[in-house]
Amino acid sequence: MESQEEKPIIYTMENKPIVTCAGDQGLFTSLYTSLAQQLPREPMEWRRTYGRAPKMIHLEANFVQFKEELLPKDGNKALLTFPFLHIYWTDCCDTEVYKGTVKEDVMRWQNSLRGHGSADWVIIVVETNDTKKKNKTNILPRSSIVDKIRSDFCNKQNDRCVVLSDPLKDSSRSQESWNSLLLKLRTLLLMSFTKNLGRFEDDMRTLREKRTQPGWSFCEYFMVQEELAFVFEMLQQFEDALVQYDELDALFTQYVLNFGAGDTANWLSSFCAPVRSWSGLLLRRPIDMEKRDGIQRGEASLLDLRSYLFSRQCTLLIFLQRPWEVTQRALELLHNCVQELRLLEVSVLEGALDCWVFLSCLEVLHRIEGCCDQEQLASNCSHTVGLWAYATDKLKSLGELCGLVSEKGPTSEDLNRTVDLLAGLGDERPETVNSLQSPYKKLKEALSSVEAFERHYLELSHAAMEMYGAIGRLRSARLVGKSLAEFYMRKGEPEKAETFLQEALKSYVSEGWSLPVTHTRKQIAACRKLLGRTEDYLQTSALLAGDANLTTEERKHFCQEILTFAAKSGDNTQKVTLSMGVFAQLTRLQFHPATASVHSGAVLQVELTLRCLMPVSVHIQQVAASIHFDVDHGGTHGRSKASQRQTNPGTVEFNQGSSSAGPPSSSSAAGPALELDEIHDRSPSDNSLSSVGVVCKNTHLIMRRHDSSSPPDTPNCVSPAVAMKEGAQMLKVQDVTLEPGNNRITFTAPSGQPGTYTLRQLCATVGQVQFVLPHIYPSVQYEVYSQEPQLTVEPLSEPLLAGLPQMVKFTLLTGHYAVKKGDALQLSNTDTMPILPSSSCSARISNPAAELLSESVLSIQSSEKVTSISLPPTPPYHTLEFQLEVLCIIPSGSDRPANERLTNGEVRHRPRSYSHPDTPMTAIDQRMSIDCPWSIYSTLLALTFYIPFKTKHSLLSAGNRKYIQVCVQNVSDVNFTLAEVKLTEKQHASLELQSLTTKAKQPLCSKHSVFCLWEVRWKDDLPSCLQCVFSANFSPTNQDVSSLKPFHYQFQLERVTTLYSVRAEILPPAGEQYCHSGLLCGLEVCITRLTEPEEGEIAEESNTDGLRTTKLMYEVADSSSNWAVCGKSSGMVSMPMTANATHKVQIEVMPLFAGHLPFPKIKVLKYLPHTAAVAIQPDPDSCVENDSLSLLDKTLDDQADTASIRSRGSVHSVGSADQQQKGVAMPRLEPFGPGQAFNHSHAQQVLVLPSTDDHIMEVNAT
Repeated sequence: MESQEEKPIIYTMENKPIVTCAGDQGLFTSLYTSLAQQLPREPMEWRRTYGRAPKMIHLEANFVQFKEELLPKDGNKALLTFPFLHIYWTDCCDTEVYKGTVKEDVMRWQNSLRGHGSADWVIIVVETNDTKKKNKTNILPRSSIVDKIRSDFCNKQNDRCVVLSDPLKDSSRSQESWNSLLLKLRTLLLMSFTKNLGRFEDDMRTLREKRTQPGWSFCEYFMVQEELAFVFEMLQQFEDALVQYDELDALFTQYVLNFGAGDTANWLSSFCAPVRSWSGLLLRRPIDMEKRDGIQRGEASLLDLRSYLFSRQCTLLIFLQRPWEVTQRALELLHNCVQELRLLEVSVLEGALDCWVFLSCLEVLHRIEGCCDQEQLASNCSHTVGLWAYATDKLKSLGELCGLVSEKGPTSEDLNRTVDLLAGLGDERPETVNSLQSPYKKLKEALSSVEAFERHYLELSHAAMEMYGAIGRLRSARLVGKSLAEFYMRKGEPEKAETFLQEALKSYVSEGWSLPVTHTRKQIAACRKLLGRTEDYLQTSALLAGDANLTTEERKHFCQEILTFAAKSGDNTQKVTLSMGVFAQLTRLQFHPATASVHSGAVLQVELTLRCLMPVSVHIQQVAASIHFDVDHGGTHGRSKASQRQTNPGTVEFNQGSSSAGPPSSSSAAGPALELDEIHDRSPSDNSLSSVGVVCKNTHLIMRRHDSSSPPDTPNCVSPAVAMKEGAQMLKVQDVTLEPGNNRITFTAPSGQPGTYTLRQLCATVGQVQFVLPHIYPSVQYEVYSQEPQLTVEPLSEPLLAGLPQMVKFTLLTGHYAVKKGDALQLSNTDTMPILPSSSCSARISNPAAELLSESVLSIQSSEKVTSISLPPTPPYHTLEFQLEVLCIIPSGSDRPANERLTNGEVRHRPRSYSHPDTPMTAIDQRMSIDCPWSIYSTLLALTFYIPFKTKHSLLSAGNRKYIQVCVQNVSDVNFTLAEVKLTEKQHASLELQSLTTKAKQPLCSKHSVFCLWEVRWKDDLPSCLQCVFSANFSPTNQDVSSLKPFHYQFQLERVTTLYSVRAEILPPAGEQYCHSGLLCGLEVCITRLTEPEEGEIAEESNTDGLRTTKLMYEVADSSSNWAVCGKSSGMVSMPMTANATHKVQIEVMPLFAGHLPFPKIKVLKYLPHTAAVAIQPDPDSCVENDSLSLLDKTLDDQADTASIRSRGSVHSVGSADQQQKGVAMPRLEPFGPGQAFNHSHAQQVLVLPSTDDHIMEVNAT
């Protein structure tokens, strides 16, 4: 076999199924080429036993001359040399020749086959035209020779004799004959394969089932099953061949595992022999016959068996075009072999396994490179990178073992060990002798010198790292880099090792691998110590001192390193700033008081809880916290923060994963969280909200640059930009000892200037070392306020009722003002809300915690305009409370007096009542002006009182008699008692108002009403206008009679006199005594004027007799649909303006129903001509509703004789709306006031009988 230097040849199996050829060899030789070429062209379906899936295969054959030595002997299980088919060739067409020689030759051939148990044969008779011409005289028909052969040798198997006609001619007959022959040969071959392979598999299965018997040998069974694999490979069924080797691999692995569990096998003892050769895998040969012979003889070692088995699997996988599976299996093989040698307790020279693994890795890689191009290798480096990394690791182990990594170089003992390892490699294989980059040469060169080793090791390491980086496996790349860093540390080159260690640490920290983090930090600490980088070394030492993965002694060592540096003194010693998170963790912060809000000058304490991570007690010279101060503007200058309106938490718990707590984690590595705050922009003119925004409060931390090359401890390192800054506002505590675990430190916070104080940084100073927490998160704030005095007045109970004494509470928050002796409040007195004197008014003084400090009696002095309240001395930021009794006078509706002025010169505004949407009671706002000693301006305060009553009045008439009714409704929730109810008239002394109410006291319950009635009596004439005053005393039901309070209600009644009397009479039809439904009746309306003309009453001169008259409009309507008005229902009459003047109107009506029917409704209205003045507003005191009429487009005179005029709502004018809008004077209608027109028949009824109707009723009696 030959090999090429750069790209080894991929060998294929040359073996083919053997087919023997007997008979005429010359004939066969002439047909061999055509037969060999055409046989594998067409695939055949191979149906196998045991339900295995059929496959399409191309059959090839190795045609050899028949020899009896080729026939299998008893016990020979070799399938590769087994003849699967026997062919006898003849072209005999002569009877004599057939009988003389051919028949006997065929008979001997069959006897030989039968003697060796071979039944797979076929006789091929070749017929050509040349043969026929030579033997024309003795030629029999073609079928005769074939029939004789079939009758002589193929009695029961006629298909075993095949005729091939004119095989060398290019004709359709010849081609058809060839096709038939080829199909027959393929069929017979498949039948032979199926039969013989099935028999072989049964024998192999039987042999495998005997593996538990003594004397069973795995090597013998290996050779048997490999024979089957060879046959499958010969048939190009590489997948089936691979299965055979995989089964052998699994069987051997199971025996090794059983051996490790205590179940031993005798044949395994040959594999437990010491390993003498570790030359690695050999993949450049299809079959390593040397190792196969060793397995066949039972002399192979474990490595030899594994190497040979994998080489065969590799060959088949490459045939299957699955080279990347080779790399995967190779990596598993190398790891498993190391474990199997340990399980079998095989004696191996130290370093021999590393050599074997290294050579095997490179051999697999070179084998893959030989069958793949560079583009495929680059795109599939994820499959090969594991072998590169494994080879790198083993080469490093060999370097450490042979002394090639130390600074001093190898010793004599190391050199002897190197010689022993190289001796175990043996001679280089012939396949790689001419290759300059063979694994053998690389290993031998790497172990020859320190420089060569370093070159090869760095080449492999960087190659592995690049591949890991290319496929995105950064963790593995950094692991190789960490191994490379250890190499540099052994070489005494820490500056090269630090970069790789930092990359590895970054990966471990981000993924949370605590133990690798600890180990890598120890290496970084050693590296930085060698480099003399003090600050970085102390930073790492602090991390290790607080690392719980280390032992106590190791932690104390690193802690002592920090304390030793901190104890140094001298001018040349520079202070070092470290992260607080590696030294101690801020776990809790608590304010006292818990509101985190105090007034200026008050005492505020801040208690920090620090969890010390050091293993020993640490004395700290100073603990300081920097404070950022924001001046509090109170939100009155346009822009206000939402946070100023929120309550700061008194206790803040810090998350251990945040940047303020401890070592870096995945959450802290992402950077500090956003601190957002809401801002409102208000208009400076009216303080209305104009815009809303969000601002980031820690932009200086979010936006700062993060260096990609920074060490992985960056979240806990302090850069100069965020180092502790000395400022005016600081919290400081001296000489503190931190014990391991939780420690409490108490600060006294500055509270002199009002504003918001934010804790920004925390610093602990230990000698020359400062531990700084650059940013306290979440944000911690406390507020110092300077409050102006505030005076508020609020009712002691809701609601405040007008007319009754009510208690109000005055609350004074002194703020920054200290009430001195002699300070007093000056209250402006008002006649609508006087302050009632009291001798037992006391003031209560309480501190900010609402604890009562003192109580004293107030001194109250009242004058005509001012009430002075002397205040007791009160400290700043205390609360002063006292109560006063006030009385709100219920307004009676009297005339408004002249404007009064308050003590400060402002005009006093009279309180006006209004309807409140939340209660049915009428509300009154009472304002008071208070002069305070701390301000030059008066304070205006308002109290809302509610009137418990609603009062209504009405004028009632009965002919000429007049009555006044007053209704008092209790709309409050309090029950009252009314007493001394009176009604008086202020202008006419001769007028008498006689009360018809008999009770002196009347209860007025909540949500109920009381009605009072008076009859008006007069002597001469009844005045047209009355000025009335209703008065009563009231008090709550549960109080004494002495607590009655007055209540007045004034009202005015106009147009009281009755001007007209209206009488109606319904007359039955002629000849009837009663009205009947459906028959017309007569309605007679009589309108009588009762008085002489009044002053200002509109009158007209009559054209006939010169009398002064006035026009009235009447209308008859029935809203209850009891009557039908027939004919004219309305009209106009002219009434003489003299007493007792009468006018009658006749109207026809028809009752629609029977019974006592009320009279139709009769309306009488004033008719005002167009010359009369337009009434701008209706009478507000009118209590009687009168329907009005609307006449459109025509004057009233023209419409008087038309049909009935319909009511059009409450429109009083006659004419179109357009005419009114244009200012054209139109006549109009005006209703009479209450009682001016009295209808005597308003409540009268008339009897209406049903109409006569005859009905026929049939009654059946049985």
